[in-house]
Amino acid sequence: MPNLAVIGTQWGDEGKGKIVDILARDADVVVRFQGGSNAGHTVVTQRGTFVFHLMPSGILYRGTLCVIGNGVVVDPAALIEELDHLQGKGVRIGKNFAVSERAHLILPYHKAIEKATEQSKGSRRIGTTGRGIGPSYADKMARIGIRVGDLLNPALFRRKLEENLVEINWFMERLYKVEAYELEKVFQQYMAHAERLKDYIADTSVLVNKAIERGDS
Repeated sequence: MPNLAVIGTQWGDEGKGKIVDILARDADVVVRFQGGSNAGHTVVTQRGTFVFHLMPSGILYRGTLCVIGNGVVVDPAALIEELDHLQGKGVRIGKNFAVSERAHLILPYHKAIEKATEQSKGSRRIGTTGRGIGPSYADKMARIGIRVGDLLNPALFRRKLEENLVEINWFMERLYKVEAYELEKVFQQYMAHAERLKDYIADTSVLVNKAIERGDS
């Protein structure tokens, strides 16, 4: 059976990253299919210790294509930080890495909403990481989320961001009593992220289906 799925059933910390690392040695493609930068997978090799938050750990193996799929919510700043860290440790990242254009973005207001909501719960807090994972998925379900592929179209990204901030800023100021977000500031910040990530953004459904047709593992 060429395709394997690793799924956690213990609410985290089951050792998924280590299992994926073992399987990735013989895999042509490794795909991250959900979650966000709240994850933490530590892999120890002869080259050193590597901690992964968004990047599939298969990136350590040459010839393996690593994909962040459309079910993942992507914090571009966190991804860029991880890319810089891995490349600084000698890991080659180029055509062996792709991010789905359909994956949804985590924006600064997602983190703010999560932190403010958590604080308002008092003793009923759930211990969220505050990295905006839940609110980003909520926007995806509400069909107002902004996708990674939107970064490649500045006018479209700006329009979607502007529309979302009308409602978001109302909640931030009136409900949570925190400062609103400036459209231009967030826009410029994410255009800088787009410049760094543009070469990795792709229609990963095509990449994965072609790999399956070839019989890749």
